[in-house]
Amino acid sequence: MPEGDTVFHTARRLDPLVGQELTSTDFRIPSLATVDLSGRTVVESASRGKHLLLRLSGDVTIHSHLKMEGRWDLQKPGEKFRRPEFDIRALLRTEQHQAVGYAVLLDVVPTAEEHSLVGHLGPDLLGADWDPEVAVERLMRLPHVPIGEALLDQRNLAGIGNVYRAEICFLSGVAPRTPVSAVPNLPRMVTLAARLLDIHRDKASRVTTGDRRPGRRLWVYGRKGPCLRCGTTVLIDELGPEGQERTVWWCPYCQPPR
Repeated sequence: MPEGDTVFHTARRLDPLVGQELTSTDFRIPSLATVDLSGRTVVESASRGKHLLLRLSGDVTIHSHLKMEGRWDLQKPGEKFRRPEFDIRALLRTEQHQAVGYAVLLDVVPTAEEHSLVGHLGPDLLGADWDPEVAVERLMRLPHVPIGEALLDQRNLAGIGNVYRAEICFLSGVAPRTPVSAVPNLPRMVTLAARLLDIHRDKASRVTTGDRRPGRRLWVYGRKGPCLRCGTTVLIDELGPEGQERTVWWCPYCQPPR
């Protein structure tokens, strides 16, 4: 699932739409099939955690979530689509641009009611509302929950996905199954999370090791074989609430159980 920095990139990709009038809109999902937003002007392209918000004149917001495979492309009118047309869920056209939403979840709501879709989120790691103290407080509400599970709960802090979960736990020296209450320095971990996303907010690829060579950019995420730091075999498991488990990687030597 795309992480907060990917959605931030996407919002910036759609910035050229701001100030332009929509000449036509085409939503290819049943619930929005009759919605026509042509004639409205794009006011803002913003991200909120893993959510994308295109705000239009007349108090209307197009909300989208990229899920696992979603993407927004911006291209010139008439250009060939970059993915199969059956993946298209939205087409937003102006005189100068065409925004194409592939495999995204979509809602159209009054801007004043955005809270119904994103109001449950914790402080946004890349947002103006970022507050590390609030993030720590939210994480501590369920002290028995494994930290690797709590970091993915967007109600605690918004923007962390599976990649950053693995890398943040590794860099903090904490096994992902460690209860939140047993994390030795939770404020430091939260600050590290914000720093990692901020570093990558304008970059096309993620590098947490400082080594850009293929296969060495991330410490443990997606890794099979020896840990890049100590050589111990990286462990792979599933972690998360029942029915929502996701793969997690960690080094048992660099991240000892607590």
